[in-house]
Formats: sequence, C-alpha cells, structure tokens
Amino acid sequence: MQIKLPTLDGALVDYRLTGTPLQPVKPAAPFNRIAYSAAHVVADPLRSGELGQPCAIDWDRTIEYRRYLLEQGLGIAEAMDTAQRGMGLSWDSAKELIVRTLNETRDIPGALIASGCGTDHLPVSEARSCDDVIRAYLTQIETVQRAGGQIILMASRALGQVARDASDYIRVYREVLSACDRPVILHWLGDAFDPELAGYWGYADFENAARVCLEVIAGNEAKVDGIKISLLDDTKEIAFRRRLPESVKMYTGDDFNYPGLIAGDAFGYSHALLGIFDAIAPAASQALSALAANDPARYDELLAPTVPLSRHIFRTPTQYYKTGVVFLAYLNGFQPHFFMLGGHHGMRPPAYLAEVFRLADQANLLKEPELAMSRMRAVMATLGCAE
Repeated sequence: MQIKLPTLDGALVDYRLTGTPLQPVKPAAPFNRIAYSAAHVVADPLRSGELGQPCAIDWDRTIEYRRYLLEQGLGIAEAMDTAQRGMGLSWDSAKELIVRTLNETRDIPGALIASGCGTDHLPVSEARSCDDVIRAYLTQIETVQRAGGQIILMASRALGQVARDASDYIRVYREVLSACDRPVILHWLGDAFDPELAGYWGYADFENAARVCLEVIAGNEAKVDGIKISLLDDTKEIAFRRRLPESVKMYTGDDFNYPGLIAGDAFGYSHALLGIFDAIAPAASQALSALAANDPARYDELLAPTVPLSRHIFRTPTQYYKTGVVFLAYLNGFQPHFFMLGGHHGMRPPAYLAEVFRLADQANLLKEPELAMSRMRAVMATLGCAE
C-alpha cells in the first residue's frame, strides 16, 4: 500500500507501508513499574460551539478509550494536559470527566486512576495572593476526594504569577498537601509544555528550582506518593531521582527518553506518567510485560521504534503535541473524526501529520493499515496535499 505524503521542503513523496501492526493484549502478569497514560478526550464536533464557548465532549468514546487503556494494564492519569486541561478543557468539564471516569471504570479489576487537581478555574489575572491559590487548589481537591479519587497535584499558573519567592511555594504546597487525605503525585511541568510555568518553584535555573521542590517533598514526605517531572531532559530527571527520599517515587514525564528512564540503572528507575502512552499503548503495555518478565531485549525491541514517533509528536512547540496524539487516535479508528477542543486540530501543519503517519507505521502502531491509509488520504486531500 502506497501513498503520496508531503515533506517539510514542500514536496509530495511516495511512502509505502512497512509495519506489522501490534494488537492490544491483556497482560498475563502485573508490571513491575507503575504506568499511567495521560489520556486525551474525544471532542463532539456536532455539538461544538465557537472558540471560547463551553467544550463539547463525546463522552461515550472518551470513556471507551480509557477502558481500552486500562484493559492493557495501563493506569489513567485523568484530566491532565493531554486532555487539553487549560487549553480547551475547562475545570467544569474536567470535573465531569474525572467523576465519569471513576464511576464508569469501577468494573475493571485493578483499574488505576489518578486525577489532575490544579487551579485553572481561577483566572491568572484574578489571582491576587497565595491565599487565592490555596483556596483554588482546595476546591478541586475536595471534588476529587469526594469522588474517591487519587490526586495528581498539578502546577499552578496562578501560583507562578503571585509567588514572590521560593518561600511562597513552600507555604502553598504545605497548606494544600495538609488537606489531602492520602499521598499525592506532584507534577513539575516544564515550560516546554506550558510557557506560562517558566520560573516555577521561584527560580529559572534547574538546580535552584530542584532544591525548592525537594524541600517541599522533604517537608511533606508522608503526603507525597511521588513526583512526575516533565522537563524532557533525562540527566536532570536522573539527578533529581537520586535525591528523592526512599519512600517517594519518580514518575517520568519525559516523552523523549522514557525507555531508558523506565528501565533504570544500578541506582534506581522511574515509573511512568506519560502522554505518549496514549498513542503507543500496545507497545508500552507489551514492553512493560517484557520488562517484568526480565526480557530487556524484547522491551527495547518494542519501545525503541516508538521514540522517533514520540520525539516528533512532542517536538517544539511542545504544547501542541496533543494534535499528534489525537490524529493517531483518528487514524486508528478510535474516533470518527479529526476534530479537537479549541481548534487544536489546526495547530500542526500537514507535513507534521504526514510524519506522524510514517513514524507510527514504522513503530507498528497503525492498528488497521487500510483504514489508516484511507483516512490519511482524506485528510491530506482536505489540506491540499493530495495528487
């Protein structure tokens, strides 16, 4: 099967499919790493309004996709930035998403779900003090805890705006964590993912920011299950991981270097909380099964081809990686359209989408090649990139 696809230099070049599709399977045994997939939401184009209007979500397909991930042994990191949190998904919709996911997956044994709590219902322009930020965090924490959910404590744009120095971060996290009824996963989201979070923890440089973050963890160790770091720098993550208290887990959020970070070294390893696991679920699940079975060769064989795809999907400007994730879900038949909240389906050029197709094929991740080919042709035709 062959298709003409655009390249970055403006040419249309023949591409022939070469992959052997991986099919999802239920793991035969538990993984030896905790693995969360940050899952996307499926928009409803028929009910969607203008930009800035309340978002319209296809709830049936959104929950169906979460069940697909859970049945492969992956946990769900709910209402995170992969779901366009703060970039199309409002807190009201995120709240409904969290509650629906918890309620509609209870029949799946061992379903592992953690949900993002932040301050995004508080407009940054209306945040005047750290007390405003604390109240905003507590509102979302109460909602998730009332639903019986585990918390991922997301970074706060509002806190980044009002904090005067590191002491404000330490105070806010101390007070917010004291209200949590069980240990949470902290989230240090780098400014590659969200430019508004530059200088988080009170410093622009990694070493000083890490020092403050580690101080927050040390002062609240009983309230911290682990921390997700999304800095796209494996050396920084490893250095930070080695400084964590023994009771606190590292969850990698590095969509560039995840195979080596999860496999680990003589000093430790990272668990996973990754947006790319949404797009590469069969490879991720089967690789984690191989790792648990002490088969590192098979682990590498499955994950290595996914790295070029992930690095492409998450390339600069990284915050628009969601477009690539949803496009691949469309190609694989998990939704009948390529339409996203807030118009994000238009955030990447045709050549980017073409490379997602090529690299997904080479990673054996086009579930039904004939369907993917027909959908790819249709999208390229609407974008003026067909013969």
